[in-house]
Amino acid sequence: MNPQPPVAAQRPITTTRHSHTWTDNYFWLRERENPEVIAYLEAENAYLEAMMAHTEALQETLYQEMRGRIKETDLSVPYPKGDYLYYDRTEEGKQYPIYCRQRLADDAQEEVLLDQNELAEGLDFCRVGVFRVSPNHQLLAYSVDTNGSEQYVLYVKDLRTGERLAEAIPNTSYSAEWANDNETLFYTTLNEARRPFQLHRHKLGTEHSQDTVLHQEADDHYFVALRRTRSGTYLVMHISSNITTEEHYLVADQPQAAWQVLYPRQTGVEYDLTHHGHTFYIRTNEAAENFKLVTAPVAQPDKANWETVLPHREDVMITAVNAFHNHLVISSRENGLEQFRIHNLTDGTAHHIEFPEPTYAVWLGNNEEFHTNRLRFSYTSLITPESVFDYNMDERSRELKKQQEVIGYDASLYESARVWATAADGTKIPIGLAYRKGTQQNGQNSLYMTGYGSYGASFPDSFSSIRFSLIDRGFVFAIAHIRGGGEMGEGWRNAGKLLRKKNTFCDFITCAEHLVAEGYTSSEKLAVMGGSAGGLLMGAITNMQPDLFAVVVAHVPFVDVINTMLDASIPLTVIEYDEWGNPNEPEFFEYMRSYSPYDQVEAKKYPHILITAGLNDPRVQYWEPAKWTAKLRQLKTDNNWLLLKTNMGTGHAGSSGRFDRLKEHALEYAFVLDRLGQA
Repeated sequence: MNPQPPVAAQRPITTTRHSHTWTDNYFWLRERENPEVIAYLEAENAYLEAMMAHTEALQETLYQEMRGRIKETDLSVPYPKGDYLYYDRTEEGKQYPIYCRQRLADDAQEEVLLDQNELAEGLDFCRVGVFRVSPNHQLLAYSVDTNGSEQYVLYVKDLRTGERLAEAIPNTSYSAEWANDNETLFYTTLNEARRPFQLHRHKLGTEHSQDTVLHQEADDHYFVALRRTRSGTYLVMHISSNITTEEHYLVADQPQAAWQVLYPRQTGVEYDLTHHGHTFYIRTNEAAENFKLVTAPVAQPDKANWETVLPHREDVMITAVNAFHNHLVISSRENGLEQFRIHNLTDGTAHHIEFPEPTYAVWLGNNEEFHTNRLRFSYTSLITPESVFDYNMDERSRELKKQQEVIGYDASLYESARVWATAADGTKIPIGLAYRKGTQQNGQNSLYMTGYGSYGASFPDSFSSIRFSLIDRGFVFAIAHIRGGGEMGEGWRNAGKLLRKKNTFCDFITCAEHLVAEGYTSSEKLAVMGGSAGGLLMGAITNMQPDLFAVVVAHVPFVDVINTMLDASIPLTVIEYDEWGNPNEPEFFEYMRSYSPYDQVEAKKYPHILITAGLNDPRVQYWEPAKWTAKLRQLKTDNNWLLLKTNMGTGHAGSSGRFDRLKEHALEYAFVLDRLGQA
C-alpha cells in the first residue's frame, strides 16, 4: 500500500493585475526561512523515497551500469600554452578532476595546479568557476562555489610555491582575467539580485575592499562579463542583455588605462570583437538577422570605418569568429548543423571542414596559442563518443588525438538518424534519433524525447553514455530541435519567443505526434524530459496535451512564469523581459498567463510526473517546482505518480560530483522504466 502524499497547506493570497484577479494558494512556499517550508520539501523527499523504495535495486543496477561505462582514471588531451602543456585528469573513485601541467621539455615532471577533490573535502557541493593562469604562468586565479548558489569566492595561488595568497574575494561571478603585468586582476561581482553588474581592478597584495570599480551597470537588463583576446593584446568587457550587447576593450599591457567602448549599445544590436593585428573583426546582427562579419582598423574602430567582409545570409547563421596568426575560423549553423569555415589570411583561400554523419555536434576545444596553424576541436554524435582532433589549417588534414573511451560500448550496434516533423504552419522541425540497429517502426518501442527551445540555445546531437541504459533496454532516444532554440538560425529563435512562444510547445507536440505516427513509439510508451526553460516546455505540453505522454520528467522547471516575471528581485527576471515579455504590459501579461504551467493547471488527468528542484538555485527558485507540485496534487484527477525531489544542498545544475550526478540519472531512469512497466 502506497503512503499518502504530502499536502501543502493552502494559504490564499489574491493578486490583481491588468484587470485580472487571481488567487495563489501556495505563494507562502517562497518563505525560504520558514521551517514549515523546509518541512514540506523534506516531506516530499521522504514521499519520493517511499514511493521509489521498490526500485532501489534497479537504481543501483542503473548506477553501476552508468559508472561502469566510465574510464575512471583518465586524462584529457593536453593543450599547449606558452612553455607548458595543460590538462586535467581523473582518478578512480574520486569525484572531481585534478588540474595539471607539464613543461614542454623532456622528462618534465607533472605539476598539480589544483586538486578539486581536496577543495571539496567535507563539502556536499563544489564547483570551480574561474580558472585563469597568469601570462607568466606563475599564478593561478580560481574561484569556488560551495553550495550551488553561483556566488563564487575568488582566490589566487602561487604556482611556484604551491601556497594560496591572501586574496579571498567574495561574491564574484564567472569571469576574471589577468593583465599582462601578472599582478593586476580584473573580476566581476554580483548585486543583491545576483546579477553580475560590476567590473573591478585588483592589485595583488592589496585589500579587495579597496579595489577600483571600473564599471557599474545600472540597467538591470544587462550582465557584465570579461574575456581576453587570443592574441593576448586586449581584455574585453562584454555587457549584454538577451538582445543587445556593448563591448569595451583595454590594452592588456596597460591595466591602469581607460577602457574604450567599441560601439555604444543600440537596442536590438548584438556584436562581439575578435582581434587580429591592426584589425578588429566584428560579428554583428545590425541589419543582418543571422549576423555578418565586418572589419575595423584598431586605430580608428568607429562605426564609419566598418567594412563588410562576410555579408548576411538568410540560410547561414554566423555563431562565432576566432582569429589565429594566419587564419580566421568562422563557426556557423547551416540547415541545423554546426560548420567550421577556415579562411587563410595569407593567400585568401577558404574551405569548410567536412563531417561524416547525418547529425552531429562539433565545438572548438582549447586553442590558447595564437601563432599556430593547428585547430583543436571536438566532434561527437548521438552514437559517436567525443573525439578530439587537431586540424592542420594549411594542409587541410586532421589527426585524432583521442576518442572518449566508453567501457563496453560498441558503436556498430547502434545507428542515428535525422527526421523532420511538419508543424501546422508548414515549418519543418528536425529531430535527432538514436537506437539499436534492427529497431522496428512498429509502435512497440519506448521512446525518451527531450528538447529545450529557448534563448536561441541549440540542443546538440551529442553523445552521452548514460542514455544507453535506456537504449539498450529497447528505447529510441530523440532530441526535438524546436523553435525558440538556435538550430536553424536567428529567425528560428525569434519564432519561439515573446508573443510567439507557444510555437515552442506546439513544435514539441508535433514532434511527438510525428514519432508516434511513424511507428517509433506510442503514447503509452512515450516519456519526455526537459530542464529549466525545458522544464517550462514540459509543464506547458503537459497542460496542453496530457494524454500524448505517459511519463514526464521536469528538472528545475521554470513553471511559475507570471509570479517570477513580476518579481524584479529574482536574478534573471528583468534581463528575461526580452525573452518572455514584460508582464507589466497587458499584452504580454495575457499571453504569458495563457501558457504559464502553474497558472494553467486544471482538474484533469495528468501523466506520471517526476519534478526536481535545488534549494540554492538562483536561476529557477526552488518554490516554482514546489508550488507546481502542490497545485497539481490539489487539482489532478488521476492516480498517476507525482513526485518532487528537492536537493537541499545544490543549485540549478544539481550535484557537482561526477558519481553523485549518476545517482540522480539513475533515479530518473528508474522512475521512467518503472512507470512504463519495464522495471
